[in-house]
Amino acid sequence: MNLDCPLPYGEAELVQLGHGAGGRLTAELLDRIVLPALGGAPDGPLEDAALLPGAAELVLSTDSFVVSPLTFPGGDIGSLAVHGTVNDLAMRGAVPLALTLAVIAEEGLPLTELRSVLESAGKAAHQAGVPVVTGDTKVVGRGAADRLFLNTTGVGRRIPGLTPSAAAARPGDAVLLSAPIGLHGTAVLSTREGLGFATDIASDTRPLHRLVQALAPLGGAVHTLRDPTRCGLAASLNEIAAASGVGVEIEESAVPVPQAVAAACDLLGLDPLAVANEGCLVAFVEADRADEALTALRTYPEGAGAVRIGRCTAGPPGRVELRTLIGARRVVDLPLGEQLPRIC
Repeated sequence: MNLDCPLPYGEAELVQLGHGAGGRLTAELLDRIVLPALGGAPDGPLEDAALLPGAAELVLSTDSFVVSPLTFPGGDIGSLAVHGTVNDLAMRGAVPLALTLAVIAEEGLPLTELRSVLESAGKAAHQAGVPVVTGDTKVVGRGAADRLFLNTTGVGRRIPGLTPSAAAARPGDAVLLSAPIGLHGTAVLSTREGLGFATDIASDTRPLHRLVQALAPLGGAVHTLRDPTRCGLAASLNEIAAASGVGVEIEESAVPVPQAVAAACDLLGLDPLAVANEGCLVAFVEADRADEALTALRTYPEGAGAVRIGRCTAGPPGRVELRTLIGARRVVDLPLGEQLPRIC
């Protein structure tokens, strides 16, 4: 009889998949190991992108992409890498100026697949209006990289008047969402596992900087922007609530979840609020400017489904609550880790 414990255990702690998933395990890894090793935590909150010292109008972001499969309905790892970095810059109120792209390919990867992915990245960069100015290529042995990893770094310039931050949400703010949630995570999972949802669900991966530019006339009324990628809307709202010291209340009836996504999540036991997205943003704006913000977002196809989903409260600080369809309330916790591994 096999009596081995199914949970990881050993004399020394080990890195687990959940440490890279964007939830509580990731936060613990950053707090205990990464940030102390690199000089300590920053003065402010951890953001999607950083302001460059001595040049506060410039924003820098870097990211690595490890999606499996490499190609999925609606996109691939190449377009995903470009969109993800452009969007991280946009969430700090910046338009992209330039990107870098580094390739780590596994020996044996068909050159046709590599060419297809890189052409997709080039097309996505061209459509976003940002050049890829430098990069790097490495090849590792078979089995050392799970076929292909991409790393991108982006530099952007902040739009005058926009200074969004995860720590800037204020009680009374309206919480807006630019598009339906759950499409990316369920599209990738369906393709990976052959679940049959691929004909109904496509990833929402796309650049969001045009939406941020549309919000520019609101200036300081735009307090916080975040794209809910790993661990989905649940993680983003919890991060904002914690960084700003506020509470957040959202209405289940107002959160747009496509029917096919809801069906897939019901079947698999997933919470749509914790499923990864790659083509929507959540915005905290002054309540009396919310209608103006929604009108601005809806001027572009990627924001056509923008809605108000809740509000920011005085507290309890760091708590996110969902008002359910039957009028009850439940706490939306920061997920432990990504429900679906290898999503972005």
